[in-house]
Amino acid sequence: MPIVNVKLLEGRSDNQLKDLVSEVTQAVEKTTGANKEAIQVVIEEMKASHYGVAGVRKSDQ
Repeated sequence: MPIVNVKLLEGRSDNQLKDLVSEVTQAVEKTTGANKEAIQVVIEEMKASHYGVAGVRKSDQ
């Protein structure tokens, strides 16, 4: 049972997240041969103030 964790900054629409789950599921099914029913996709949205690159929060850019 593949479990895919996707972490991204918040701000995507519900339709974008729906498409993401569908596309990731299809990719895992195609590349691993796992049954679609067994594939789980977990999306974690982060606030820009809770994520930083090179010592700078995304909210401060």
